[in-house]
Amino acid sequence: MLDDRAGADGADAPHGGAMPRARPPETDHRSPAARVPFRTVLASMGGLWLAYFLLVTLRGSLVGLELQGELLWRRVLVTLGGVAVTWVLWRVIRLFERRAMWLQIVVAFIAALPAAAAIAQLNEMVFAPIEDAVTREIGVRQGVSIRRDEAGNLLVDVPGPAMPAAQDPAAPTTIVLAKAPTGIDRWRQFTDVALGRYFLLIAWAALYLALVAAQRARLAEREGQRLRSAAKAAELRSLRYQVNPHFLFNTLNSLSALVMTGKEERAEQMIHSLSRFYRHSLAEDPTGDVLLEEELELQALYLEIESVRFPDRLRVTIDCPPELARCRVPGMILQPLVENSVKYGVSTSSRPVTITIRARAADGQLLVTVADDGPGTAPGAGAGFGIGIGNVRDRLRARFGAETSVVSGPTATGYETRLALPLVRHG
Repeated sequence: MLDDRAGADGADAPHGGAMPRARPPETDHRSPAARVPFRTVLASMGGLWLAYFLLVTLRGSLVGLELQGELLWRRVLVTLGGVAVTWVLWRVIRLFERRAMWLQIVVAFIAALPAAAAIAQLNEMVFAPIEDAVTREIGVRQGVSIRRDEAGNLLVDVPGPAMPAAQDPAAPTTIVLAKAPTGIDRWRQFTDVALGRYFLLIAWAALYLALVAAQRARLAEREGQRLRSAAKAAELRSLRYQVNPHFLFNTLNSLSALVMTGKEERAEQMIHSLSRFYRHSLAEDPTGDVLLEEELELQALYLEIESVRFPDRLRVTIDCPPELARCRVPGMILQPLVENSVKYGVSTSSRPVTITIRARAADGQLLVTVADDGPGTAPGAGAGFGIGIGNVRDRLRARFGAETSVVSGPTATGYETRLALPLVRHG
């Protein structure tokens, strides 16, 4: 058989073939397919068959095959046919792109069988017409005549005396190199070439499925990141919505008391402040950051509402340098702290109490302090302080990780909570 065709083991055997291109597999058929980019699919097919073409051509040159020009264009034809068959097989495997990886592997092994047979048949059709011509050229180079008789036997005429003495001494000796191939011989030859192409396709399939697995891993990582982000956003939203339910309850009670005692003007002032407060707070993204100046304005609105309840006891000082006004902080992060100061500093005292909100920058961090000069932690108020401080600590940790700290406790003049968080400037 022509060497170009018999070369399943690195020969130029005219069977080219490429493995079925499986669409990116998905572990769960219900999830979106993890598709390998089409350019990568084409590049793998082209790379496989280009390597096949170059290696077989090099082999043919090294062993000195005759009629290299004739073999070359036929080799190109088989290579292009191999790419086309590979593309068809890829389309077949792609039908299972949403199924489990093990199923795609099984499909690849099964689909490679007819693909290899198709390439072997193409190889046979392309190289069969030139096989005898190459064999004759080899004989000429060796100084003998190689031919086939009418029965299909491969004969070689060796110059020299014939074996029987009665023959003409000048007549060449004819030797049968190979008997005419039977149907079984042709089938074995075809199977040998097809198996060579089958293993070529399986190698390609292994590469492709590795790309699919890598793509799945990337998708799983992105999905995991998305879920982690969603969980973090849900945590932030949950913590944000815990902020001030009892503030609203207390405000409505105070509003009711003002109305019942005939203090309509102060009740109207409280309604107006309450409306502004909620319009401002509810308009924000519960998981987003706001400007520090906006957060301070919101707390000023809150304290304005509380001043209606405590007109003679509540005093407010807000100190924020202009260069820090555009820093970013989680929305309503100060609300629980200011609310604690009102609840445990102002409401439990019979004298005027000043609530101070101060912002400073130090060592690349934004330091925000909420303090009051009230009596400190009121008896039985530990749980309330714990909930409010815990909410703030959890929100900061969910937003900034370990880059934050919350320090809270009584001071010589009252109670103070200091937040330290990354200095994130606007824009």
